[in-house]
Amino acid sequence: MAPLSIPSPPQGVWELPIPGTGLALPIRAYALCILTGIVVAWVIASRRWRARGGNQETLETAILWAVPVGIIGARVYHVITDHQLYFGPGRHPIEALYIWNGGLGIWGAVAAGALAVWLVCRRRGASFAAMADSLAPGVAVAQGIGRLGNWFNQELFGRPTTLPWGLEIDLAHRPPGYEQYATFQPTFLYELLWVLLIALVLVVLDRRLRLGHGQVFWLYVALYTFGRFWIEGLRIDTANHIGTWRINEYVSLVVFVGALVALVISRRRHRTREAPETVDPRGSGTKAEAPAG
Repeated sequence: MAPLSIPSPPQGVWELPIPGTGLALPIRAYALCILTGIVVAWVIASRRWRARGGNQETLETAILWAVPVGIIGARVYHVITDHQLYFGPGRHPIEALYIWNGGLGIWGAVAAGALAVWLVCRRRGASFAAMADSLAPGVAVAQGIGRLGNWFNQELFGRPTTLPWGLEIDLAHRPPGYEQYATFQPTFLYELLWVLLIALVLVVLDRRLRLGHGQVFWLYVALYTFGRFWIEGLRIDTANHIGTWRINEYVSLVVFVGALVALVISRRRHRTREAPETVDPRGSGTKAEAPAG
């Protein structure tokens, strides 16, 4: 063990007794982290959407749909790309539903959540691009908070290391072949710091350049996938590979290129922000204009 290291939490589940039943309600740190991230993202997105002149009710409706749909998409992506964990000899397919044990793919969350937001925007006459730009920094922060759940679960860590910030992992959580190592690369921390930096960059550039038409969102995707590619390469948890790369490394690379192209094209076409909604939310019936500030 390194002289200085990051300890893992001693537990990730707390049992809350239910009076008069003899039963206990499990309170899981992973779920608390996900819920906290959602609330924080909601607050950040609300401020940004209102600053653009959007209707708060439209945003709330979009988030209320995006959160459950996004979680389902995240789980489906995880189960598909890591199907060997749930299907095959000795496996229990029912565990694919045990979301509280961890296993959410950000790619599925963003794709499914974006679809839900797009449908709400289309129905309410709001700009999907403006909504995505408003949501992006908060989503990045939510990802970082959610990664704390991996810390509590002692999962998704990287290769063994003797660096001062190595993460202590209990023997029961070490993968086969790594039992003799005590500290590992804290990939949860790397991603947490990376996405918080991304959120800060998005907010600063958005204020200075008045980004619009999906440019904040595409920048978020490009920056996240750039960092995720390198972080993914450090991880040693069970994953499917194509050649020497994990599937998520390929996904990161492909999505990074796509987001970068979309960002460049959007920036060339649009130098100002679009109106958040085609109908003035104040009810005048006139077309809303993008705020000047």
